[in-house]
Amino acid sequence: MNFNAPQGIAQSVIEKVGVGKCKLSIMQMIVLGILAGAFIAFGAQLATRVMANVVDPGLQMVLGGAVFSVGLMLVVIAGAELFTGNNLIFMSVLAGETTVGKMLTNWVVVWIANFIGSLLIAWLMVQSGLVSGVIADKAVSIASMKAGLPFWQAFVRGIMCNWLVCLAVWLAIAAHDIPGKILGIFMPIMAFVASGFEHSIANMYFIPVGMMVKPGEITQAGLWNNLTAATLGNIVGGAFFVATLYWFVYHKCNKK
Repeated sequence: MNFNAPQGIAQSVIEKVGVGKCKLSIMQMIVLGILAGAFIAFGAQLATRVMANVVDPGLQMVLGGAVFSVGLMLVVIAGAELFTGNNLIFMSVLAGETTVGKMLTNWVVVWIANFIGSLLIAWLMVQSGLVSGVIADKAVSIASMKAGLPFWQAFVRGIMCNWLVCLAVWLAIAAHDIPGKILGIFMPIMAFVASGFEHSIANMYFIPVGMMVKPGEITQAGLWNNLTAATLGNIVGGAFFVATLYWFVYHKCNKK
């Protein structure tokens, strides 16, 4: 077999991935978290540029999702700490390999660091002059749409988003080589973007860059409404629909 079977992926997530992430120092979490925020923001700005120059709405979303996937590829293959992917640490908690306290510390530190990295790229993009013309219009349009979402809709979209993001990480762990990891990451990430789901870390770029381009167009309340709802939804999507269900099937049931 030239890939890890689901049972093996589950054991790897429980015994190595979750435990290893919780053993990182705070400084490691901060630096790697900033990198992950920047990597996701690189994918987000590329998606914005591509979508701004495509007329057909369906093709616009598919192509935007296709190029956005570079962000998670960088996180997984180059190495970084991403809050949404780290929701899989919950498998290690359920298996008794790490504690709730260590998991929450990782989540909080990494979430904040991701925000710093995303804001850095948003600021650099605006300063570069590359967010202008139709690209600036698209950036403001995306930010306004996301900031204007009702809390419940953003929450539900967040669930479905991180269900797919964590499955992308799951498939990357299944692969033994880089081409396999890239392919495993590509399809679920393209699917969540093309579907219009909400990724809390990507939105840390999408909304602030729109606020920087057109001050006063988007409110702070809209930003925090989206980030709160998307973050909570992401936790449910990753920690329950992937981590908990696979823990139950491949760990708990196997011990009976």
